Amino acid sequence: MVRSVEKAFRVLSAFDSGHGALSLSQIAGATGLDKSAAQRFTHTLLTLGYLSKDPVTKQYELTPKTLDLGYHYTRSSALVERSLPYLIHLSQVTAETVSLTVLDGCDVVFIARFLSPHMLNTGVIVGSRRPAYCTAPGIAMLAALPPEEAIDILERSDRRPYTPNTVWEMEALKEKLRHTRERAFSLANEEIHIGDISLAAAILSGTGRVAGAVSIGVSRIRYDKDEAVDKFAPLVVATAQSVSRAGPVPQLR
Repeated sequence: MVRSVEKAFRVLSAFDSGHGALSLSQIAGATGLDKSAAQRFTHTLLTLGYLSKDPVTKQYELTPKTLDLGYHYTRSSALVERSLPYLIHLSQVTAETVSLTVLDGCDVVFIARFLSPHMLNTGVIVGSRRPAYCTAPGIAMLAALPPEEAIDILERSDRRPYTPNTVWEMEALKEKLRHTRERAFSLANEEIHIGDISLAAAILSGTGRVAGAVSIGVSRIRYDKDEAVDKFAPLVVATAQSVSRAGPVPQLR
């Protein structure tokens, strides 16, 4: 473990949606570094081009160069490459929002996304994270894991209700996983965003392990839960199965 590398990433991770610009003191406080160490790391990242400094406010911000790692990931991902033709087809056939996600710890991460003109703006873009337990792709992937692994992730999750519809208590989540396994797709009905209904199915590697998930999101204004399931669940399942059969996909878990 190279501690200096860990500390540099700690500095970069201090910048998020609520902290777009930070002073040196704020960086030190957010990272747990003393001010001298924070100054050395911010200077290094500034020199490398990953941070910029406002000459007036003396605050630091991330630069577009920080997008490079994410760009290289999506361009080099075998899962993204194999999934794109099927995702594009699903997007064109349905005219709804289609996403590709992977499981990372207790979260799902969106690694490809095609937006619908009908979709409400939920602020989800490539690179966004959402809790696995209350999202359709998260439940789809958890249901495809060995039960003990899925339960471990649920127990480590910061489970809480985002909306009145959020399924977040453990026994209810176990039942939801069981139901998802039986029908091969998951459903999230306004569980994290009001007005959003999502369905998802897991993508499996050649060894049957979880590689990712295909999901489709529709507006509650245009469909109710049963209509969304009837119309889109077969398409989502077929797309996930097509990606799974298309060739070797990386085994993420």
